[in-house]
Amino acid sequence: MSTLPALAFFPKFYNRRFRKLAAYFSDLEKIWSAEFEDLARAGIEAEVAHEFIVWRESRPLEYYKNIIEREGITTISINETDYPPLLKQITDPPHTLFIRGQMPRADQPTLAIVGTRRVTSYGRQICDELAGALARQGLVIVSGLAYGVDGIAHEATLKAGGITVAVLGTGVDRNTVYPTAHRVLAERIIDRGGAVISEYPPGFLATQYSFPARNRVIAGLSLGTLVIEAPTESGALITAKVALDYNREVMAVPHSATSLTGVGGNNLLKFGAHFITEPNDVLEALNLAAIAEETKKQTLANLLPIEEKILGALTREPKHIDEIILQIGLDSAATGSALTMMEIKGLIKNLGGMKYITAR
Repeated sequence: MSTLPALAFFPKFYNRRFRKLAAYFSDLEKIWSAEFEDLARAGIEAEVAHEFIVWRESRPLEYYKNIIEREGITTISINETDYPPLLKQITDPPHTLFIRGQMPRADQPTLAIVGTRRVTSYGRQICDELAGALARQGLVIVSGLAYGVDGIAHEATLKAGGITVAVLGTGVDRNTVYPTAHRVLAERIIDRGGAVISEYPPGFLATQYSFPARNRVIAGLSLGTLVIEAPTESGALITAKVALDYNREVMAVPHSATSLTGVGGNNLLKFGAHFITEPNDVLEALNLAAIAEETKKQTLANLLPIEEKILGALTREPKHIDEIILQIGLDSAATGSALTMMEIKGLIKNLGGMKYITAR
């Protein structure tokens, strides 16, 4: 095992100090065994350098390796070839990722979906529709496992049979995943081929700085960041800001001018964020329009005659099944069966009360 995962257990070598160490040590593996003089030359404060040496000598490397293996965790460090290339491009990448599950391949397009914990019914519907549709078109959905938009994005992706990655501000071991109510969701993400990841080691509990820090990882892993719903003070806006800093695309869903939870997204749109109302808007913003066109061709080519009629009758405005039957001129049994199959395919969405809208 590389020494960098063990180094992550020392809490004072994150971000700013690690960048100093990386600038000084051409071989990052030498940080673990560095003497006081070299640490000082690298710019590490004397008291921190002394504290690190005492801490390092208290336990062998094998101790940290055993913790990681016992929890079923794998690691990728920045000096290894399989470190995510997009994340490596940012100004302050984590030196190590702790992972449970399977990281997406480098050629799989990634999208961050973020937003408020206090999501409205409008935000919930939009997030569910966009995340599900984009997951079906092969995008890996990255979010933070929080309540609200994050959880909805993960759930919609799983429902669509897609891959999702949850980035935590805590350790990824089962007893530390936060929020605790989403620990079952974390296991489902892993079981369905996705991953739960963190720059923090097993056992690390949330701190005031760890969640804002994890937002840069969400943005750094992704080609772009989509803000679904966010008030003026929101972690989602922090993610959008760092995405801009990393020269990644920023997108937002428009909201009513009177929406308190939509102010953040509306302000992003004022300053040039991509205007998103449907999945194809995201694909175009990320220069993935070819995916949208191919998916559309395949979908249309495989439609049954009754499905074509139903899609022609539906819009983004809810329509009751009785209106659909009247418009397409078919019996209720055939229409109901077709609607069920189309919902399974992700072509339409059932809003309840026998009302439907198109999902695309």
